[in-house]
Amino acid sequence: MAGTNLLTLLDDITTLLDDIATMSKVATKKTAGVLGDDLALNAQQVTGVSADRELPVVWAVAKGSFLNKAILVPAALLISVWLPWLITPLLMIGGLFLCFEGAEKLVEKFLPHPEQTQSLAAELSLAEYEKQKVKGAIRTDFILSAEIIVITLGTVVGATLVNQALVLSVIAIIMTIGVYGLVAGIVKLDDAGLYLANKAQQTGSRFQEVIGKGLLAAAPKLMAFLAFAGTVAMFLVGGGILVHGINVLHHAQQSVSSYALTHLGTVGETISPLIFNGSLGVLAGAIVVLMHHAWAIFKRKKPTK
Repeated sequence: MAGTNLLTLLDDITTLLDDIATMSKVATKKTAGVLGDDLALNAQQVTGVSADRELPVVWAVAKGSFLNKAILVPAALLISVWLPWLITPLLMIGGLFLCFEGAEKLVEKFLPHPEQTQSLAAELSLAEYEKQKVKGAIRTDFILSAEIIVITLGTVVGATLVNQALVLSVIAIIMTIGVYGLVAGIVKLDDAGLYLANKAQQTGSRFQEVIGKGLLAAAPKLMAFLAFAGTVAMFLVGGGILVHGINVLHHAQQSVSSYALTHLGTVGETISPLIFNGSLGVLAGAIVVLMHHAWAIFKRKKPTK
């Protein structure tokens, strides 16, 4: 009897693991696009940090990301059970925040304030600057992690609460390790290139020299591209969240895609949602930035009692 019960238990566990593996595979496919945005954003967030502090910063952000998901996974499960209507409004707020962050970056780039920049540079130590970069990266990761968790939750709606919890946990761990492992590799490309170049001088290997110099040349260009891609991703992800959360915008996007398909073919149909989401993200971000700066001016001018 005991042996039979043990076999039944093992069979149940095998079935459960198989279900979790299947659902995790589906969830991974659906969150792959967000993973790409997450990678670009987080690689961009650590730019400007001194070379010897890059890996510690990545590790600090990775720990913050694990903490984010440790909060988000149980919160998502509780909300899905008790307050399912709250998921969309929370995502909308997160989407607006991403659009705001992207617009702020554009404002800082194209409308810099030299006196403010110099003041900040003088006031902030390297440690404080690094601390702010980590906080900003963790804050942005929270929004993207929330979207990943919600998308995953949508793929396991019909599953039991236990299965939902296990799939969410698996996705959270895989995504965090995957993103920050890749980010760590990207930010250390130049070090790998320098190592190979120095090694080539000792061994006389032409292959190592070519690879080393190639990595040294490619690393800054890749980081510059990721900085650009990270800002674009903020608008795409933020705009996409708003589109999926507001029916009018969703229908408008579908109409644009249908028009693009008719006149430009499948290429137009593929590109048009990206352009729509990105344009909406820029517009929404600009509006929030204007409101933010108007409020800041109002607070400065408001007389103190």
